[in-house]
Amino acid sequence: MEVIVARSAGFCFGVKRAVEEVNRQIEEGQKPVYTYGPIIHNEHVVNSLAARGVQVIQSEEELDAIHEGTIIIRSHGVSRKVYERMQATGAHIVDATCPFVKKIHEIARKAGEEDAALLIAGDPDHPEVQGIMGWTDGEVHVVKSTEQLEKIEKSLGKTEILVAQTTFNKKRFEDIVEIFTKKKYSGFVVNTVCNATDERQTEACEIAQKVDAMVVIGGRHSSNTQKLYEICSGKCKNTYFIETLVDLDPRPFQSFSRVGITAGASTPNSIIEEVIDYVRNEL
Repeated sequence: MEVIVARSAGFCFGVKRAVEEVNRQIEEGQKPVYTYGPIIHNEHVVNSLAARGVQVIQSEEELDAIHEGTIIIRSHGVSRKVYERMQATGAHIVDATCPFVKKIHEIARKAGEEDAALLIAGDPDHPEVQGIMGWTDGEVHVVKSTEQLEKIEKSLGKTEILVAQTTFNKKRFEDIVEIFTKKKYSGFVVNTVCNATDERQTEACEIAQKVDAMVVIGGRHSSNTQKLYEICSGKCKNTYFIETLVDLDPRPFQSFSRVGITAGASTPNSIIEEVIDYVRNEL
């Protein structure tokens, strides 16, 4: 069996940086060590860190009970309100927000100062988008589709600024930009889809078109992995979404001669290598 592995599979820059920061604080930081939300959307990694003493803060209200230790902000970032609430705890704050997300926070902040309307292409329930929304004091809308954008009325006398969640589907963002342009908003577009996301999605799409089956590895709650699965399944009907090797059913693979493998930005190399080794040597 021929196996094609995506070069872009695995940790992106922002995730790698955040996980390394947690490991550093475990060794050197003030204890106890907390992360605001799971450091990444991968249960394997989160459980491994928990075994080393890292505690996950699940809500803003839980911050009130913290008065010492280290709080690590994950790569998704947080809203200005949450950041200020963290500062009030007196704990040491380590900001591991992805620099590309920080860039969007700055755009949102300036939009609020200039009374511009901010349009975000993304998932309103995703922590990255919720954080972005919290950095503007002005009008803000989140859209996941062209249909949702069509329903938003232009803000009279206001500049509209369109940005995107860093892991948003590139093709879907391009469609939204097209509608934004057609509606003649009096503003501008900032393409904030991360280059690594773009590369990962493009490569996965190319591989999916030339294989009999596609394996997408990543956490079930990982937004970027879900989008990879969506893209791959649109090009290859035999696409399988797994978190670890345990989830892979070998039976369908007996009839495949070429298999593609990709992974989300929150998937450790150890899990990816285990799947690759099994598919190459056991199937």
